[in-house]
Formats: sequence, C-alpha cells, structure tokens
Amino acid sequence: MAMGFSRVPLLRRFPVSSPALPYSSSLQSNRKINISASLSTTEESTSSLIQHTPVRTRWKPMCLYFTQGKCTKMDDPMHIDTFNHNCSLELMRNAARLENLKQQEFEYFLVLDLEGKVEILEFPVLLFDAKTMDVVDLFHRFVRPTKMHEERINQYIEGKYGKLGVDRVWHDTAIPFVEVIEQFEVWLGERQLWRNELGGCLNNAAFVTCGNWDLKTKVPQQCTVAGMKLPPYFMEWINLKDVFLNFYKRRAPGMLSMMRELQIPLSGSHHLGIDDSNNIARVIHHMLTDGALLQLTAKRNPRSPEKVEFLFKNRIV
Repeated sequence: MAMGFSRVPLLRRFPVSSPALPYSSSLQSNRKINISASLSTTEESTSSLIQHTPVRTRWKPMCLYFTQGKCTKMDDPMHIDTFNHNCSLELMRNAARLENLKQQEFEYFLVLDLEGKVEILEFPVLLFDAKTMDVVDLFHRFVRPTKMHEERINQYIEGKYGKLGVDRVWHDTAIPFVEVIEQFEVWLGERQLWRNELGGCLNNAAFVTCGNWDLKTKVPQQCTVAGMKLPPYFMEWINLKDVFLNFYKRRAPGMLSMMRELQIPLSGSHHLGIDDSNNIARVIHHMLTDGALLQLTAKRNPRSPEKVEFLFKNRIV
C-alpha cells in the first residue's frame, strides 16, 4: 500500500527512521495481571519493554512506534536517550495524602482519549491500576479513515498531526478501525479484562474519559461508518468531568481546566491522544490521592443502545 508522507520536519518529536519489523524483548513482569502477552498476534506488548524507574529526571516524548509495539531502535542509545519507552506516570507519592485513599469499585481504569473529528484517527488506552495508582500498560493505535480518499487523508493528517511532527509515524502505522478493535479485544482478553463468552462486558474495569463525547458519540459513529456493531464493553463509562464537579464542587469543563485547578503542569502535546490520555491519568492520580471515588457516570440502555442514562444529578453538560 502506498504511503503518503508529509513534508513537515519530524525532528521536533520523532527522527526519520523505518519501523521495519517489531523489536523483540523478553523482560518479565511480576504483576498479577498478565501484561506480558503480545499486543496482537503479530506485535509485541509494550508492557514487556517497560523500564521501571522511580522518578524520571528529564521529560522525554513517548516513542510512538514503541506504543504500538513497532520500535526497532531499542538498542540505539541515542534513540533511548531521546524518547520515552515507559508508560509509568513515575509520580512521587506523598505518604500523608495516601491516608485519603478510598476503596475503588474497579481495580483498573481504562483511560481513553480519542482524536479525530470526521473519523477517529487515534485510539489510545492507558491501563491505570487503582491500587498502585500508576499506569501499568497501554494500547495505542493510529486509525486509518474508512470513507476518505487518499488525498483527503493526507490533507487531514498533515493538518492534524503535521504541526506535532508525528504525521510520518501515523502514515507508517495507521490501520482501519475494525482491525484496531480486533486487536484491542485481544489485548483486553490477554489481560483478563474482558471475555466475549461473559456477554462482552469489562471485568473489574471501567473506561474513564474526559467528557461523554468519546463513548457516547464518536465510537458509535465510527462503528456505523465501519459497518460493525457497537461492542458491549462500550456501554458504560466514567466521565471524569462529572466526578471532578461532584468531588471538588468546582466546574472544570475540560482536561486543561482540571489540570489548572489541581496545579498539574501539562505534559507532552495537547491533542495528541496518547499524551492527553497520560495527562488525564495524572489528574486521576491526583484525585485518588485527594480521596475521590471514581464511579460510573453514564450507561447505555442494552435494548436501545442509542439511549444513555446519566447517573449523576450534577454534571457538566
């Protein structure tokens, strides 16, 4: 398949390099959840490459080939020094604030922040452990539009990702939405977060989004465009804006406003989905240490999935 590449220079975020074949590594994980299995049947899990360090001394942009299991430069010292290959938030813990922690209803939160207005362009999910209060794994795919012709795709991607310097990696790795969902279900199953035989709902996990748009509107729209049914694990979610409003009694209409309220500096590039998901996870970490309880805020009617019930009386509209 021919690939269209933008002329925007890539040195701002990612050096020009070929992804070639997936890099192989065999570091073992001792977590109770199985995060050492592959991201798909042909790609290696990013979790098997996670390097656990207490505190990152220098911020580095995430390697966007690594997040998709396709980094071939893990033995290149310059590449390793330039880009991050660790999904952990690596935040310092304040022992005094840990006394505020509440028992959560879910063991894991799937932090999701989609990108793409016409069609979904990026599908990032961070696996946040409610007990360790850290990101322990991730699933990340760039998504190739279903209905657009190639010239329109190139214009769309250059306008969206060219200014961030990541259009090249998008063209190198993007796959159709149907394939993304297939690989995501494999990823969920390998981590025992979902079983199709049990009705297709999540197992002791819940999606967390910054707003209702991602799962109320965009995923159903994309499923329609792709000619597929809405998967049952997208039937309920936690809108962090509503939890924030009811816990702090302050309105924060977006991710940036929540971060400002909590005095959390922005990390990475805003509107790059994997970076926004990371920032949302940092907000979750802060809220949990303050004593917040993350509860479901929205559910679809199983018989009429287009109908959504909002579970909080006070919510961001």
